[in-house]
Parts: sequence; C-alpha cells; structure tokens
Amino acid sequence: MQQSGFIDRGDGIRLAWTQLEGRGPCLVFLPGLRSDMQGSKAIALHEFCAANGHAMLRLDYSGHGASDGSFEAGCIGAWASDALRVIQARTQGPIVLVGSSMGGWIGLLLSRRLGERVAGFVGIAAAPDFTERLMWATMTPQERETILTTGILRVPSEYGEDMVITRQLIEDGRLQLVLDSKLALPCPVRLLQGQCDPDVPWELALTLAAHVDSPDVQTILIKDGDHRLSRPQDLALLIATLTPLLSQD
Repeated sequence: MQQSGFIDRGDGIRLAWTQLEGRGPCLVFLPGLRSDMQGSKAIALHEFCAANGHAMLRLDYSGHGASDGSFEAGCIGAWASDALRVIQARTQGPIVLVGSSMGGWIGLLLSRRLGERVAGFVGIAAAPDFTERLMWATMTPQERETILTTGILRVPSEYGEDMVITRQLIEDGRLQLVLDSKLALPCPVRLLQGQCDPDVPWELALTLAAHVDSPDVQTILIKDGDHRLSRPQDLALLIATLTPLLSQD
C-alpha cells in the first residue's frame, strides 16, 4: 500500500513524503540538488519495490519538489535535517540509504547520525563536499567576489534554469564536510559512477571509496555513463546492485 503526506517542520514548512509498505530494510531515496522524489531513478526504484514487496520511503527537501520553502533559503545542513526528520517520523528499524549526487552527501551525513540503523548505502554519482570541491574551488575570482558581496551567484546549467549558488550554501557546506576525516560506515557500501559525468569527476568516487571506513565497499564505474545514470541499462544496474542489500536477513 502507498501513502503520501506532509510533515510539519515546526516553522511553517511542510516536508512531502511518499511511502510504500513492505518488508525491510526500508529503502530511503535521497534526491540530488534541485531534484525531487518524482525523478526517473526514484520512480524506477518505487516500481521495483512495489513489485517485489520492499518497503520504500521517498521525500523532498524544503525548497524542492512538493515540499514548502524556497530553494535559495536552503543549504546542505538544513536539507540533511529535513531528511532526518522525515526518516525518523516514517520509519523504524534498518534502512538502506540511496543517495543521488547531493543525496549521496546527505546520505553520508545521515549515516553519522543514524549509526547502526543504516544497513546499506548506495551512492549514485555521489557528490560529497561538492560545494567546496566542485563549486568554490572552480569559481573565478570575480564569481567569488560576487557571491561574497551579494550573497548569490547564478551560473548557466545544462539542466534548465540557471544554478543558484548562495553564500549560505557555500559557508554551511564547510560545516558539513565528510571527506576531511574518516567516515565509519559499518555496512555494505556501493558507489555507482559514470566516467562521462560532466558534474562529478569519476575520481571522486574512488576518493570516497578509499575514505569510507567499511569492510565491504564496491565502486562500479560506468565508462559511458553520465551524471544522471537514468538510462534503462543504468537503472537495471542500480536495481541489480541494490537487490542484495534489501534481501539481508
């Protein structure tokens, strides 16, 4: 059975969620930046879980999808807190976190907070620390000056509307870094990464794999894969990678 609803964050912002009942561990899908729970990967996993009796939770961070709030008011820490609030309200017991791009970073932050509840972690073009490594580090001096003085920078995006980068996003990102110290993840970790990804260098997946303190880490590189990894063959690989993690005793 599927349920959908909202959780009031306590400040007038409602967070949207959709849940499938089924056997655990519960798959929790964490979308990427400016994405939401209606994306192709989220829907493909929803259909897979529905067909196979697995529990699943999808959610939208504030300023994303069906949730309230403005995107510009958000940041990594706030979105991680949004996800944690929904997970704690809607799930019990073990979960498997599946994070796409920024959702991979948020999943790593949640793993720190949820500890042994995390029975598995799957990163899809995971982008930990991207605000510092992939945004700030690649900005021109003029772009840095703009964001520091005006608080906002707009840059063209191949995905549609301009990407909005706020000073808050950059400064909060520095408080959420996960690659600056060992990250204990005592569960299976799977990292899927396209080598034709224009947004996240495939080498970052290797850096993350080396950084994670887990006895079971596998990195799968898709030579012709892009950032979204939403082609039929990509989705089939994702499901094949995820299935054993959802079948744990």
